[in-house]
Amino acid sequence: MERTYIYKTLLLLMTIFAVVGCDDSKFLEEDPETFYTIDNVFTTSEQVDQVLATCYIKVHNIYCPYNNYGELNLWSYGMGNGTDVLDVPTIRYSYRFNDYSMINSEYGVFKDTYAAFYYLINTANTAIYAAGLEHIMWNSESDKAYIIAQARFFRAFAYRNLGELFGGVPLVTEITSTPKYDYKRSTRMETYQYAIDEMEDIINDLPVTTAEAGRLVRAAVQHNLCQLYIDKGVLLEEEGGDAASAYNKAISYANDVIDSGTYSLMTERFGARKNEGPEFYYATSVTEQTADRTYSSAGYPIEGNVYWDLFQIGNQDYQNGNTEAIWCAQSDYEVYKSDGNLACLDYPAIYGPVFRDQGGAHIGGQMEDVGGFGCSQVTPTPYSRDGVYEDKWAEDMRNSEAVLRRVFLGNIKTSEYYGKQIPWDVLYKKDANGKYDDGAYTLIYPISCKIGPDFYTLAADGRVLRSIFRDDYLIRLPETILLRAEAKLRVGDNSGAASDINMLRSRAKCSYLVTASDVSIDLILDERTRELMYEESRWNTLLRMGGTVAVDRIKKYSYWNYPRLTLTKSFNLWPIPQTVIDTNKDVVLEQNPGW
Repeated sequence: MERTYIYKTLLLLMTIFAVVGCDDSKFLEEDPETFYTIDNVFTTSEQVDQVLATCYIKVHNIYCPYNNYGELNLWSYGMGNGTDVLDVPTIRYSYRFNDYSMINSEYGVFKDTYAAFYYLINTANTAIYAAGLEHIMWNSESDKAYIIAQARFFRAFAYRNLGELFGGVPLVTEITSTPKYDYKRSTRMETYQYAIDEMEDIINDLPVTTAEAGRLVRAAVQHNLCQLYIDKGVLLEEEGGDAASAYNKAISYANDVIDSGTYSLMTERFGARKNEGPEFYYATSVTEQTADRTYSSAGYPIEGNVYWDLFQIGNQDYQNGNTEAIWCAQSDYEVYKSDGNLACLDYPAIYGPVFRDQGGAHIGGQMEDVGGFGCSQVTPTPYSRDGVYEDKWAEDMRNSEAVLRRVFLGNIKTSEYYGKQIPWDVLYKKDANGKYDDGAYTLIYPISCKIGPDFYTLAADGRVLRSIFRDDYLIRLPETILLRAEAKLRVGDNSGAASDINMLRSRAKCSYLVTASDVSIDLILDERTRELMYEESRWNTLLRMGGTVAVDRIKKYSYWNYPRLTLTKSFNLWPIPQTVIDTNKDVVLEQNPGW
């Protein structure tokens, strides 16, 4: 969507649309004050679209970190803290999300995530209701249908996420004007089926493409339907039902996207920097960023590639020629400066390493060479930073220096490594017994181009290098391809699954292409890590797998021993937040098993 419109809409809506605040008792409640006047608050179709814009903002706030640590739970945990891909660094020890002697149904992560999706549902229900008011005038019936279809998508999208994370939840499909304390849980299957029915009903009301970046298109629905039918198939498999039919439906919807002719993987360099590679200075201040202190001049040039291009400013949207972009959240520096610091991505701060804390006499500061002002709210596990690229998996564009930077030059002038590569054993402070220091290992790590660029837009204004300004992928074609591979594996088509995985591996110029005998759920999860690290919601991915996949991988790949010592239960659902159970006083909401 047009950037200024989508972000400034929130300020306008505060006068006509009040969302539920921080009261934990109101997760499932609509705001009564809103609905006393809703029939006459909305007078134009543009106002209805402004409510819809709030849905886009809410999705951005759930998935795209900005300068507001009050929502840190959603960003760090949604992306996978405590799973196989992200763990807790020593400086975040107190809120470790992998110690199951501490984690329970009162944990803030569960509460905040549950609430965020119901707030999205609340907003979507309001837009749907307002769009149906008889006095609202529309330019055409198709315009009205598109508005309603987007709102219904957001509602179904929220229920898909809630189903994957929490299982069966109350299905709130209409706005209410009075408090309710008798919500009833659906089953996990009913939650998925509701989302499926909604998305199938709106599929033809969404355009194939749109001129407005960020707006929903048909492929976003097809992608979600693919995932939902896999979710349904996993449950049917557990219940002894016809899982194959569900998996085949998933394949069909993925085909609609992959084989449509609209989308394709980017295989050639593109964008404004297509003839460049990243360039870094080894420097601890702007004044030291001189031509004789570049990585290239020191003998460490970095060659760009098409995967690096995918994450350069201006290259994310389909409207700008990126044919693998299906749905992107919008961020913009000029909007950021005028909207209260919302329209950005705080990836460098939240996911970035802290060299200044552990670099010692060799490397420090907060310039581009160390990833900016990293705060390391979470740290990549040994598995995600190194394990997936070991041995035959090493030769991979996604493991290239441009994409996953592993070479760091000393930037302290008195260091023996000044202008030279610092060995990882030195960075990790390896002792005489061959053990790495926990602080060094969890605070210093390779930097993905997705979170640490070589150029910060806000640097010219003298701002701290903790935020980046590019649009962010919510759905990218490789994830659709990996979903199809998963569905093919689940129906026994290992060759087809291998072929899909190799589409991505071929684009990444991997030396090793997988075979049918390689394919397994673990392999697909590995490939998702290589392709979608810092993009996918890893908790959703693991929990929807069923069985013991989540628990097994958490125990296997955690850096710390907490889950291996305390994770004594098998689970593939988060707990229903205790505040939700306690507030719903007229009907018992049963807690998920094990919690």
